[in-house]
Amino acid sequence: MNSPTQAPNPYDILGGDPGVRALVDRFYDLMDLEPRFAALRAIHPSSLDGSRDKLYWFLSGWLGGPDLYQQRFGHPRLRMRHFPYAIGVAERDAWMACMRQALEEQGVDAALRARLDEAFAGTADWMRNRAEPGQGAA
Repeated sequence: MNSPTQAPNPYDILGGDPGVRALVDRFYDLMDLEPRFAALRAIHPSSLDGSRDKLYWFLSGWLGGPDLYQQRFGHPRLRMRHFPYAIGVAERDAWMACMRQALEEQGVDAALRARLDEAFAGTADWMRNRAEPGQGAA
């Protein structure tokens, strides 16, 4: 938790541990349930339990809370860890749409949603590792 003189960070604004867990759970529930996210779901393992935990651990630290992911695995090395999965524009856009819907459904304030959207978009684009037709390597 931040001191009274510090502005709250996104982790605190989301409600700390339970808020981040709820966001991650809604994200993966949407991926599992919504037909428009079927292609995104297909590149994940049959059980989403490990994916849920890893995203929750990562987001906890990334949003300003405890560095749970780094405590377990060290530096996230996101691009390297995602390299085995073909991620192009369609996958990036599906991930972003799923996260946007999860943020909205969790009732996250519009100003924080905009901040997170910008940060997620930059990271999601950086994760692309598949060339699109008519383009060079990503």
